[in-house]
Amino acid sequence: MSMPGLERLSPPDGAIERSGERALEAGETALASRFAQVRAATLLLTTPLSAEDQTVQSMPDCSPVKWHQAHTAWFFETFLLVPNDPDYQPFDPLFGYLFNSYYETVGPRRPRPERGLVTRPSLSEVRAYRRHVDAAMAELLAGPLGRDPAIAALVELGLAHEQQHQELILMDVLHLFAQMPGHPAYRPVPTIESPDPGPMGFVAFAGGLVEIGHDGSGFAFDNETPRHLAKLGPYRLADRLVTNAEWLEFMADGGYARAEFWLSDGWATARQEAWAHPLYWVDDEAGGWNEMSLGGLRPLDRNGPVGHISY
Repeated sequence: MSMPGLERLSPPDGAIERSGERALEAGETALASRFAQVRAATLLLTTPLSAEDQTVQSMPDCSPVKWHQAHTAWFFETFLLVPNDPDYQPFDPLFGYLFNSYYETVGPRRPRPERGLVTRPSLSEVRAYRRHVDAAMAELLAGPLGRDPAIAALVELGLAHEQQHQELILMDVLHLFAQMPGHPAYRPVPTIESPDPGPMGFVAFAGGLVEIGHDGSGFAFDNETPRHLAKLGPYRLADRLVTNAEWLEFMADGGYARAEFWLSDGWATARQEAWAHPLYWVDDEAGGWNEMSLGGLRPLDRNGPVGHISY
């Protein structure tokens, strides 16, 4: 996975532990190198953030950035190191409770809405935890188990899992910063004006029996299997995404105030939460709209695809 703009971030001295160097020195394998790169990318995403930024939980569906860093280390400790390395010593027994997410078979866990109340361990202790796990993983991957296909498959799962949390870090930081006065930027992001996409058209599909699910080649999560047949009726799809300008027309036509455009549950939620525009849109009180982004508050890109709306 390529994180947009990641190459433009410059980590301060000491911010990123050199797990990659240790892994490659211990045994230069493609898996060890990939492990080091993915683990370092997580820390790279945190470099624009203060320790305070990484402790706050802005809503129950978000998690503190510090928690994401610890949880992804917990995954490798719990599912690779503890079962396969008899000499491995867990960093802190309490971490199994604090940083489990939803793995029922592993044991009890901290309730998700309460993750932001955990100020201890500190960010520096979480970073030390990652170093502890990375060093042990480097030794594991350099030994005979590093060439075991079952171990390799589990490491690949852990890396894909960590990349999911890299996306979550950016999502959660955006929500956090959107709650702050002044609309701070996570990092500089160039302003892009999308070209006019032209009129929307629709493409017809006949439907029928189709195969869906993972075809067995390469990595897949378990919810992508088994591959199976599904029956689709005839349908049409738009040939491009809905634009912000088109959503503005929906709003101007009373879209958020007309029940006929909504399923009943959606209408009830829209009323309850007083929806009037997409999340992160900010009225500039002069007849225009801005949108909160990782680069801060920006003028709304009218031709860009609308986002942050609810099904």
